[in-house]
Amino acid sequence: MASNSSYNVYIPNDTIPTAQTKIKLADRVLISPLVLGTWAWGDKKQWDWNDALDVQAKEAFDMSISKGINTFDTAEIYGNGESERCIARYKANYPTSGSEDIVIASKYLPLPYKLSYPSSLINALRASLDRLKVDCVDLYQIHGPISLRSIEVLGNALAEAIKLGLTKTVGVSNYSIEDTIKMYDCLQKHGIQLASNQVEYSLLRRTPETSGLIAECHKRGIAVLGYSPLAMGRLTGKYSTANPPPKGRNFSNVSMEELEPLLESMRGIAEKRQVSVSSIALNYVICKGVIPLGGARDGKQAEQNAGALGWRLTNEEISQLESHHVTPNLTFFNRMWQHG
Repeated sequence: MASNSSYNVYIPNDTIPTAQTKIKLADRVLISPLVLGTWAWGDKKQWDWNDALDVQAKEAFDMSISKGINTFDTAEIYGNGESERCIARYKANYPTSGSEDIVIASKYLPLPYKLSYPSSLINALRASLDRLKVDCVDLYQIHGPISLRSIEVLGNALAEAIKLGLTKTVGVSNYSIEDTIKMYDCLQKHGIQLASNQVEYSLLRRTPETSGLIAECHKRGIAVLGYSPLAMGRLTGKYSTANPPPKGRNFSNVSMEELEPLLESMRGIAEKRQVSVSSIALNYVICKGVIPLGGARDGKQAEQNAGALGWRLTNEEISQLESHHVTPNLTFFNRMWQHG
């Protein structure tokens, strides 16, 4: 059954996600069932950003809006703030009434030397708002579990951000089940619902599902956002054994040779459904009750991502995809950064 309705936290199993479907975070913010992740925007070190890519990213932004994908995820660390500036420039072309419909999520990086709270977080959020040219973001997230201060201290700072009107909702990222529950409990003392936990989730990294994190989040009304649902390009069909991804793409790091049987299954389903391989990867994440953050560097990629909406993988197709077992190579960074 296709849906034009809104749902709390995730899309039910019997519902086909469409561009008109909305997911409600913390009973306050409506987001699209597919989010555009903007890590690559403005990032010269990892993604070789340049002026030509700026033009292409604007095309990705416009294409996403035209396809009903109105939610954009960024962070202060992406391109050292340039990703946020990109969003500010790209949305400037839209009338005020339209820009109000653009949903923006950003993140605070709690580096260990940041010890003064709530000021460190509040000052960082104000700087993000300046770069984004908005008075308030829709979702503000702790980027990773790396602070030397307690979860309660960070939670109190997030609560202060809401009380100051600087963000509508708050979330975390890369948090374990235990730490997510601690943050949830802390915010409850302020009468605030923890909106989300953003973790890496894809066909290549199902740990949030198999560990029970997704279920525990949903039980508490916490949405799960899935970053790298395309495994840094590995699940787009663009790369192969003869043409591997560039070095340094350490999330979901699986050799293309090991990945080929899964990609073959994905290509078969994509051909049958007349969608892109990327669409298969993103629709799979949606079917698991997770909101995918698909990156797009140009209009074509954004259009391919949008092809994940309007249909739903069958249980048989999901089982076929999951029958291919792969094991990503974990670095020290993965283990330190990803607790969820």
